[in-house]
Amino acid sequence: MEQTIRYGDGLLFLGSCFADEVGQLCRGLGFDALVNPFGVLYNPVSVANAVHRMANGRPFAHEEVIRTGEEFYCTFSHNTTFWQPTEESLLVRINADLLEAHRHFENARWIIISLGTSWVFRSHETQEVVANCHKLPASQFDRICLSVPTAVAVLSGLAKMYPDKQFVYTVSPLRHVKDGMHGNQLSKAALLLAVDEVCKSSRNAHYFPAYEIMLDELRDYRFYKEDMVHPTEQAVCHIWDKFVDFAIDPKEKPAMKAAAELKQMLHHKPVYPESEAFKRFEKHKEEKISELKHYYPDIRIGFLAE
Repeated sequence: MEQTIRYGDGLLFLGSCFADEVGQLCRGLGFDALVNPFGVLYNPVSVANAVHRMANGRPFAHEEVIRTGEEFYCTFSHNTTFWQPTEESLLVRINADLLEAHRHFENARWIIISLGTSWVFRSHETQEVVANCHKLPASQFDRICLSVPTAVAVLSGLAKMYPDKQFVYTVSPLRHVKDGMHGNQLSKAALLLAVDEVCKSSRNAHYFPAYEIMLDELRDYRFYKEDMVHPTEQAVCHIWDKFVDFAIDPKEKPAMKAAAELKQMLHHKPVYPESEAFKRFEKHKEEKISELKHYYPDIRIGFLAE
């Protein structure tokens, strides 16, 4: 890419579990990153809907609340981690999160999107694609595979509508095996073709080959967890290193190293907190924090302690 990520750039990670993992790694090094404010999302339409909602900041209302299959409350824009026992508590939470996401989106320069599947569920009642079915009966939805032109229209629309943002698209290495391995490959193929078309036609759209790195470089089932679906921590770290080389400005390497060292200190748990050795450690840690603030003021030190 001609442009690369710097400390101080606002980053927004959206999409599959892979977006969660890479986004948290960025955040853990003090980048100004917000990760999946609607929860994990898998298909292009739900990701695009989330982007538009963050951009306009329109609060969620009573009409959008549903009763889930487990007798909790949520919306079709969020995943199951947002379930709440009452409608009131749900609206308080998701609107507070939306306000934060809206503010972050306005200042974000980079939007990194990890797409998992071309399959979508469309509600019979609203005729809208949902981000999650929330354990409601399958009879309430149509399951549809997006065509390549439809996916292109959805994803290219983001790049055109928000020209001040840089979009990095990737296809998640997470395997969706519900339709079998052949079905998974067809779904991924549609995403790959769509993203390729978008990146060719939009100057602010870029592609990072996470899926290809998993299949073509790692190429071994030992890089999948026991469920044979999710990449292992080792695989994620390997792809993360490739992402750093691809997307992050090389000039930020010293700052990243300093942030990682301070992060390790912040997470240190003393065996003897009353000892003189620990008091010296605490003094050294405070010196490191001051040094980092002085030399790298754009690092979000608070994120290092999370």
